[in-house]
Amino acid sequence: MAELELCNVTQAYADQRVIDDLSLELQQGDIGCLLGPSGCGKTTLLRCVAGFEAIAGGEIRIGAKPVSRAGWTLAAHARQVGMVFQDYALFTHLSVSENIGFGLHGWSRDARRQRVAQLLELVDLGNLADRQTHQLSGGQQQRVALARALAPRPKLLLMDEPFSNLDVALREQLSAEVRTILKAEGSTSLIVTHDQYEAFALADWVGVMHAGRMAQWDTPYNLYHRPRLRFVADFIGQGTLLPGQVQTGCLIRTELGDLDGMLAGPDGSADGATCAFSGEVDVLLRPDDVVHDDASPMRAEVLHKAFRGAEFLYTLKLPSGQQVLSLVPSHHNHAVGEQIGIQLAADHVVAFRREQNAVV
Repeated sequence: MAELELCNVTQAYADQRVIDDLSLELQQGDIGCLLGPSGCGKTTLLRCVAGFEAIAGGEIRIGAKPVSRAGWTLAAHARQVGMVFQDYALFTHLSVSENIGFGLHGWSRDARRQRVAQLLELVDLGNLADRQTHQLSGGQQQRVALARALAPRPKLLLMDEPFSNLDVALREQLSAEVRTILKAEGSTSLIVTHDQYEAFALADWVGVMHAGRMAQWDTPYNLYHRPRLRFVADFIGQGTLLPGQVQTGCLIRTELGDLDGMLAGPDGSADGATCAFSGEVDVLLRPDDVVHDDASPMRAEVLHKAFRGAEFLYTLKLPSGQQVLSLVPSHHNHAVGEQIGIQLAADHVVAFRREQNAVV
């Protein structure tokens, strides 16, 4: 059963639509992330789910129970929703244990003590139970805020940019830790972030939003390898679009060779859409689709190189002047201006018709 359902939700300020006919659902225990550029509506959508904003159309359901529709909004405190804010909003005059147990009104003293102890162990803060929150690191404060939100066992947990105040290395570490904690609790969660790598580390489902609409709601794997729109292809990961021409028999001819196979259809499944279309396309190539091969007769010039430790990210110029990206193990250290051998290793072929924003 879906724990969260958004059905054709619209939200507007005056005559300006911020959320436009948006739908998604999360099953019990799923972790979802809303991802997109600033101003796309992802935080507004989270506030609508929390009950802080009314909606102008559609319906929001939590645990199959309607909580928002046009003209009616169930109060935030009645939704059984936990919230982790961007600044954590911890109570500085309370200890770690007192913060975690703050929302357990109505619980017996023993039940409250057991639940706090359980969460202290889950977030690995048992040795800091009596510490004041201002004495904690940023990562520890984030875990206290998470434990406090989880304590009453909400039907749904919402998190708004939970790692934005932390440095990059700590964000990566905490993303993995938070996923483990949420899965251990069986929590259904919806998280807003601007960092796609954070979303990929955390989420079962990621929604890429654009101008208030859901461009694609899908698994992280499919967003990267099977984007349905140019916007998603551009926004997620790195890549280049290489011109191609659809030939007979589902074959696309490109400067790097012929690509024969199925293309990702609008629903994310493989179909034979190329067979019904003959014309110019742009083929999405990710850096891992272009493989360095000294023995290959196909050559490209190194325009730029970015050292990433285990790998170089090379920007390569083809004979036509078109550019592609390639991830190459860092022991292949080639100079800018050098010609190197490459070959295509594209398992997921996604192309877009030249004249429009749709997948072929």
